[in-house]
Amino acid sequence: MTFYPNERIGLFIDGANLYSAARALDFDIDYRKLLEEFKKRGRLVRANYYTALLENDDYTPIRPLVDWLDYNGFAIVTKAAREYTDEHGRRRIKGDMDVEIAVDVLESASYLDHILLFSGDGDFRKVVEAVQRRGVRVSVVSTLKSQPPMIADDLRRQADNFIELAELGRLVGRERRAREDFAPAASSDDDDA
Repeated sequence: MTFYPNERIGLFIDGANLYSAARALDFDIDYRKLLEEFKKRGRLVRANYYTALLENDDYTPIRPLVDWLDYNGFAIVTKAAREYTDEHGRRRIKGDMDVEIAVDVLESASYLDHILLFSGDGDFRKVVEAVQRRGVRVSVVSTLKSQPPMIADDLRRQADNFIELAELGRLVGRERRAREDFAPAASSDDDDA
């Protein structure tokens, strides 16, 4: 990872995608360590965490994480998840945050030097290309080491730098908990990765 001491850095975390990738690698993200790691690497200007929440549930497993992140330096971007039943009668949750992430990444190109996108979703390739044309470096954080890999090949190739989550996990990971307390409530069913 190449960082410059005075560059303005922004983290854009697709919560459901990062959770799935870390889970596939059998560790949890320690978000305090994650913030500290990138504060050491430049001027951390923005740290956004995106997730969909089930609004009608009395308790959602991700709420404690979202509350902690909100009080500890992250900007939380949420929207209501939609619940539906699939063709096999299973309860499914849909909460795609791609548009919110893409708009925020585009807007941040005017005040950031380096964007770190924590997602392997190939839908982000075009927004990565757009901010690169504005002179912003983009690093994508995901994994090739899971089965199947969680990073879309075209997104990895478009990025200025690919950061393997398994390697970053040595700095910002912790052993997985037995309980699923901090599991994101929603994930996109149509991710390209």
